[in-house]
Amino acid sequence: MKILVCAATAMEITPFLSDNSQAIDNDTIDTLITGIGMTATTYSLTKYLSLRQPDLVIQAGIGGCFDKRIPLATVLAVKQEAIADESVIENKTFKTLFDLKLVSKNRFPYKNGWLINAHSANLQTKTKLRFVKGISINEITSSKQTIEFYQNAFQPTIESMEGAALHFTCLMEKIPFLQLRAVSNYVGERDKKKWKMQESVNNLNNELKRLLPVFLAM
Repeated sequence: MKILVCAATAMEITPFLSDNSQAIDNDTIDTLITGIGMTATTYSLTKYLSLRQPDLVIQAGIGGCFDKRIPLATVLAVKQEAIADESVIENKTFKTLFDLKLVSKNRFPYKNGWLINAHSANLQTKTKLRFVKGISINEITSSKQTIEFYQNAFQPTIESMEGAALHFTCLMEKIPFLQLRAVSNYVGERDKKKWKMQESVNNLNNELKRLLPVFLAM
């Protein structure tokens, strides 16, 4: 079993890297720091996959949460992704590229406008994690109006800047993947004193360590 663990920044997976150096040295696990955002992530993943073909790609990161019933620092897995800000507001109405008929909702790798992890049911059984909807954005969501637009259009739980890039690239390359997100903050909350960044990173890395033996045994 060959696994690629990727993250936007080294900070998000530093504890995992420190505790799994032997597996990394033995070439069981590769790691990739993609950079922040969908453009950097798509390029980095595509470049890597042109050279190597892992059995599983795990993207690990922190993210914002739309659902305030979910405690901060909770680790979730993402079943399906959408690129939320490939969109426009016309006459106070939010429209996606699919609404504008610029892209077919079912043009591969999309299914009804979503980038869906086809392995999510099996992975949920293996990981025992809660799988949710995610959206990816280029501009971090801060306004109440935008939050409302996104909630009405997508009913998302998690927001990140890289998730859709993972889903799109791995679906195109037909490689199994898993997106893990630890909730560092609630979407729209810009007072970082109310965030739980370090707790989220700790919980995220603890989940990675817990899941590694599970995946290696698959």
